Amino acid sequence: MLPQAPFLQASATRLQADPAQGSRLTRMRAAANLSFAPEISRHPTFERVKASCRNNMLGIRTRRPPPFGGVHASDDKDIQIQIPEQESQANLWGEARLLLRDLLFALMVAVLVVVFVVQPVKVEGTSMLPRLHDGERIFVNKLIYYDEYRWAPKIDRGDIVVFWFPDDPSKSYIKRVLGLPGDTVEIHEGVVRVNGKDLNEIYLDSKFNLSHRSQTPVFVRPNYYFVMGDNRDNSSDSRIWGLVPKKYIYGKALLRYWPLNAASVIHHENVSPVVPSPSSYRPSVQETPTENYDQE
Repeated sequence: MLPQAPFLQASATRLQADPAQGSRLTRMRAAANLSFAPEISRHPTFERVKASCRNNMLGIRTRRPPPFGGVHASDDKDIQIQIPEQESQANLWGEARLLLRDLLFALMVAVLVVVFVVQPVKVEGTSMLPRLHDGERIFVNKLIYYDEYRWAPKIDRGDIVVFWFPDDPSKSYIKRVLGLPGDTVEIHEGVVRVNGKDLNEIYLDSKFNLSHRSQTPVFVRPNYYFVMGDNRDNSSDSRIWGLVPKKYIYGKALLRYWPLNAASVIHHENVSPVVPSPSSYRPSVQETPTENYDQE
């Protein structure tokens, strides 16, 4: 933009047409030779405007200088022009796509793990005190569904399992396995006896087992389990409503994750001493398998 001078001195030479020559080129050259005040004519902006006007009037087109000095992008097909703003936008979109892909992949893996491997479960009630408390949340291992395969975990004596209640499959219970298929389980003054051997359950708390009840022997049929709560005085278990079918067990306690200050791995509790195999135990009186047992 031309600087605002106080005035433009009217010293410009008037364009005068040559009667003899009268050509358009002569008139254009005369117009290009206009003179202005010295302080304006010496300004760089004015010089550029004057040169541009001269070129336009003479029909001369100038080529802009290449953006990279004497090298132009069209000189070599292998030359690549990178504009920082465009590169930044392209990189941002590329990173966003990678992040979205990773999130979708992680979500798919989480869904597969929850469906086939582990499942979160909330503990309700106090039947598993002191090991598990009301309101705690745990993960259970669902691979026990596939225990017919060699690589899958097996249900063992002392495991804490989650299962659908046989009398109402809409409800879930959590108990400890004490009797395996083929075992004979009886309770003598509060002590569990399996195949004629009393179990030493060190994980129990005596203040939750004050009523030393007894129960006649119960034979555990194939594909069934005998379960009990650790809080024997306040637990509804196989002593009352019978055995648990294997197909109803859908998880084995694996990890307690809530509350955070109590987060820990739920280890397998070893039951001692070693229980004799069912084939080596021949009770004098064996109960006929039933689904329901009396509380007393």
